[in-house]
Amino acid sequence: MFLQQNDHVLFYGDSITDAGRRAETNNNGGMGHGYASMIAGLLSARYPELGLTFTNRGISGNRIYDLADRLRQDLLDLKPTVVSMLIGINDTWRRYDSDLLSPVEEFSACYRQILTTVGRELGARLVICEPFLLPIPEDRARWREDLDPRLHAIREIARDFQAIYVPYDGLFAAAACRAPLAYWLPDGVHPSQAGHAMMAEHWIASAWGGR
Repeated sequence: MFLQQNDHVLFYGDSITDAGRRAETNNNGGMGHGYASMIAGLLSARYPELGLTFTNRGISGNRIYDLADRLRQDLLDLKPTVVSMLIGINDTWRRYDSDLLSPVEEFSACYRQILTTVGRELGARLVICEPFLLPIPEDRARWREDLDPRLHAIREIARDFQAIYVPYDGLFAAAACRAPLAYWLPDGVHPSQAGHAMMAEHWIASAWGGR
């Protein structure tokens, strides 16, 4: 079983993880209102005997470099036993709206350095979540040229670090065959309530039974 007694699960990432957790009011105890909060609520209700605790450290707009810069105060100092990372879509997005590049090789090296530091200092178990994209609006389709190589790099990282891997990009592609694209990701990137719920379900299924 991947999750253990008294585990502290920390969610690390961008706006998809943030999901309003930094709002001054109605921030759901600092967990926001997205998949991280849903996971925390579901697991706490199902397994109260485990004494699990949860922390959300997503920040809207973050790229991999931002996660590296705030690693000490937002992750290492909090000493989680499980770290869940979802990052990468802004590394792609900024190329198209700001001409700000995040080369895949550099992205991969930075990602690996974060995980190496987490392993060395904490020995935390890892859940790596795949960034995702649907072609809505239509201009998002061309982002694939940047995102797809990034996904391949993240999958290789997950294998090398023996992490639980949650393949969200493929899951959203499959979900889009069941309902319109906007039902899941209204802007192609940020999940609806249904999208966040699907993420939570698959995170739990992967992390609970993945190893």
